[in-house]
Amino acid sequence: MKKIFNLILSMAFMASAMAQETVYPAKEYKGLLFIKNGTVHVGNGQVLENTTIEVRDGKITKVGTNIPIPADDVKVFDAAGKHVYPGLILANTDLGLREISSVRASSDAVEIGDYNPSVRSIVAYNTDSKLINPLRNVGILLASVVPQGGTISGSSSVVQLDAWNWEDAAYKMDNGIHYDMPDLINRPSRFAAFTGAPAPTADPIKPGLEEIEKFKAFLKEAKAYNLAADKKEINLKFEALKGLFDKKQKLLIHCDIVRQILMAIDIKNELDLDVVIVGGNESYQVADLLKKNNIPVILNQLLELPTLADDLVDQPYRTPAILQKAGVLFALNDDDANTRYRNLPYNAGTAAAYGLTKEEALSAITLNAAKILGIDNVTGSIEVGKDANIVISTGDILDMRTNNITHAFIQGRTLDLNDKQKQLYERYKYKYSLK
Repeated sequence: MKKIFNLILSMAFMASAMAQETVYPAKEYKGLLFIKNGTVHVGNGQVLENTTIEVRDGKITKVGTNIPIPADDVKVFDAAGKHVYPGLILANTDLGLREISSVRASSDAVEIGDYNPSVRSIVAYNTDSKLINPLRNVGILLASVVPQGGTISGSSSVVQLDAWNWEDAAYKMDNGIHYDMPDLINRPSRFAAFTGAPAPTADPIKPGLEEIEKFKAFLKEAKAYNLAADKKEINLKFEALKGLFDKKQKLLIHCDIVRQILMAIDIKNELDLDVVIVGGNESYQVADLLKKNNIPVILNQLLELPTLADDLVDQPYRTPAILQKAGVLFALNDDDANTRYRNLPYNAGTAAAYGLTKEEALSAITLNAAKILGIDNVTGSIEVGKDANIVISTGDILDMRTNNITHAFIQGRTLDLNDKQKQLYERYKYKYSLK
């Protein structure tokens, strides 16, 4: 009996030692909420000093000075000496679809097959992902969850990062269809010099162009299907593309080099679609063309090496400023597999050190991202009529040293900012009697 008791006790201790954070989604808040005396970074380039924000039932109703605060039962947060920002937006991510890459059971980002427009990322989104809470602690409150694999990987949806299930998390569903364009570049084997293998003699670009023509033919067939008044049989793949042709969805084309971007422009003009470039490493070379054709860009990763050997080594850092100067609508992103997206605000901070102003860099991860994702009518900036997706920081949110989020709100709900890392910090601070 004593052995059984000791076994149960040890198992309970192990469970306690390995416990995950117990953070629950906040309840809906009805009533008035005020954030007063803060330096408000609107998200559209404006900075308002000593400003008060009034929130009613999750919506921003007033922004300004001398806003009266009633003495009755309302929530009031004093942001004196602090900075108030719109919630940051992760514009392209597999958050909630892939937990641990090496553990197959925790990954649900890729579907079998090449053409999967009917695949919906939202239904696979895992609201219990342990990656979500650390993201909220750097100011990220919204994310566009994107499926992967194949030529057409499926539709992405925007989620808010405080929910019990995917139905609660859904912020805007199926807002974009994702297309992974062929490389259109010769990529010789890295072992060719050692094996003596001859260089490929076939045209390396031809197969890619053939794949693009096949894709365009697929879209044309889908467009004809959706325009037909009488459908003899239902085609689920074509049905899933209907939003592209009535402009309710955007076609997000994943590509990096100039050749691919030129083909993306051709697809937009030939098929009359709303196109977004995702990746866009060489977009700075054709910035004027992108502006002329009204094509936005999501710069997928800022902290990386340039595409070509003869590019400036810091070219990725300079690209946002070039796009800004050309008038191209762009958003910054972070898809780093090591930091798992937490560097988003610091990517924007790097861009601010290479030609953007800090408010332009902030817009690239708030309002610009909202415009590209089609949610700027409800979020992306601190303006009257929009959802109260707001974060408060003691310092500059774009600076790794001073980004310290003290409060966060999604649709007016006050979030619990506890997470596993904070719990471990407290655990070992207690263990070693550290103050």
